[in-house]
Formats: sequence, C-alpha cells, structure tokens
Amino acid sequence: MQTEQENSFVFQNLQESAMSFHDVFKNIISFMRMDPRSSFRLMVGTDSQVHPDKTLFITGIVIQKEGKGAWACIKKTSLKRKMHSLHERISYETALTEEVVSLFTNEKKIQLVDIVLPFIYSGASFVMEGHLDIGAGKRNKTREYVQEMVARIQSAGFEPVIKPDAFVASSYANKYTK
Repeated sequence: MQTEQENSFVFQNLQESAMSFHDVFKNIISFMRMDPRSSFRLMVGTDSQVHPDKTLFITGIVIQKEGKGAWACIKKTSLKRKMHSLHERISYETALTEEVVSLFTNEKKIQLVDIVLPFIYSGASFVMEGHLDIGAGKRNKTREYVQEMVARIQSAGFEPVIKPDAFVASSYANKYTK
C-alpha cells in the first residue's frame, strides 16, 4: 500500500521521467531479483548547487550490484533563493536524504533483505548507505559538520558515508545540479 508521502515525490532517470517512490521501489526489487546471489549497496545522497535565482538540490538513489552494474534515479528539489550559508545547505541536503531514506520503512527494508537472505552463505549481501557531501579532511570546509550529519543518517537506520567515498552525493547527484 502506498502512503501519501510516497506519492508526493517525483523521481526520474534516463528511462523514466515521472516515477513515484512505489515505482522506484519496484525497480529496485526487480534489479535485485535478477541476481539475488550478489552483493548489493542501496545508497541515497543529496548534493546542491547555488544558481543565480535558486538553489537546486538533487537526491540520488542508487542500487548497486557490486562489480555488475547499478540502477539509479534522482529527485529534484528547488528553493527559489540563493542558499549561501554552508551549514544551512549541508543540513538541508542531509534533511532531503533523510526524507528519502524514511520512505524505506522497516517493511520495505525486510523485503529487500529477504531477496538476498537465502544466499547469504554463498556470498550475497545487502547494505544501506546514506552518502553525505561532506568531508573530514583538514582543508574541507564541511569538516565541522561531519559528526552532526553522520549522527542524523545513523539515526535514520542507514550507514553514513562521507567524502571521498560518498559518490552518490558528490558525483552522481552532483552531475545533475549544474
């Protein structure tokens, strides 16, 4: 059964332009069922770009079959103002990631785990990651926000990943913010 929140989001990728979260979830299930003996990573991350008249946020969802391809989509969010405060922007990126992560209810997580569960002893695996466009390096302006944002993703039940490993936020979503 679809919730009102699931229906309020519109996702897209190169093949489809107006997917509900229900459609996205069906695609993830189909992708995993094609080869349930694989190692899967479900990753969600958001990036942003300040434009002259707005700030554009892109949240990416990627289901990766390690070493064997991926299925992905994005959700666009646009604020009609320039968001210059780095902390505000990073916090909003994290909130948008949390919002999409929350659509993966316990029931949905169990459905995904159940696909690989019969094959765990033959190498299948499934992890869920929240990719944050922040880094802990000395030169990274976002380093002071790492603890706060990591804690938020952990509390949502996903494994937090930061730069340089957070490619869903820093590479995939970033590509669509331009």
